[in-house]
Amino acid sequence: MSGLRGIVRSAGGWGVGHAVLTVTDLAGRQLALTHADDAGGVATEPLPPGVCTAVVTANGFLPAARTVHVAGDGSASLGEVALEAEAESVELPPPGPWVIDPVHSSVVVTARHLGIASVKARFPDVGGRIVVERPVERSTVHAAIAAASVDTGVKPRDDHLRSADFLDVERYPEIGFAGTSLRRRGADSWVLGGELSLHGRCREIELDLSYGGYGPDPWGGVRAAFHAETQLRRDDFAIDYSAVVRAGVAAIGTAVKVELDIQAVQGEKLPEF
Repeated sequence: MSGLRGIVRSAGGWGVGHAVLTVTDLAGRQLALTHADDAGGVATEPLPPGVCTAVVTANGFLPAARTVHVAGDGSASLGEVALEAEAESVELPPPGPWVIDPVHSSVVVTARHLGIASVKARFPDVGGRIVVERPVERSTVHAAIAAASVDTGVKPRDDHLRSADFLDVERYPEIGFAGTSLRRRGADSWVLGGELSLHGRCREIELDLSYGGYGPDPWGGVRAAFHAETQLRRDDFAIDYSAVVRAGVAAIGTAVKVELDIQAVQGEKLPEF
């Protein structure tokens, strides 16, 4: 296929999925603009034959420019472009193990109720382990939530959510997450991909992840803070309770928003408060 093609990677060899390729002629006129795919691949439509300039940009990385010779059929190869990271706006947490602190972490799920309001459910019983690597994209995350810990502040509703209509906590007591990929979006933001195990089903999901920094805590430890968000559909996990009220409006919406605020403590175990 004709057009300019290449791949954009970080210095660590990971695809930069949010990169943008701009192609201009020698007079500075734009010939093409395209976004990389998740693996960092870039491709344009056929270009005018001759010499042009290709510029690759991405949040969190220094831009890179290449001179490209386009063949008569409009094709050219950019090859592999390795982007160098900008100086970090915040310092990344030190490599090694970190333990999620449930006392200072929260998982909140928001669902539409009767089509006109929102209901928030908190899961206070969350734990897990993060291993920070260099490059940071090699880091791993494993987390678990006790499904029975769901808390909306209304006991009858919480009991219903624990029942077989929803979470069925007797059969599926744990909600698990295992991170499988991490790709940078900006100096302090990433997309965290992984597998979510919920209600007996396992699905691949992506979390929009931001990093708040790290530092000493009052108990003699070091902790790091993260915020993550995603949206899920109940029917992806066979939670298909569909009680209907007047006008055909579902009692609980099928889409739910998940927000996580996580504090992790450096080391293999939590401090004793």
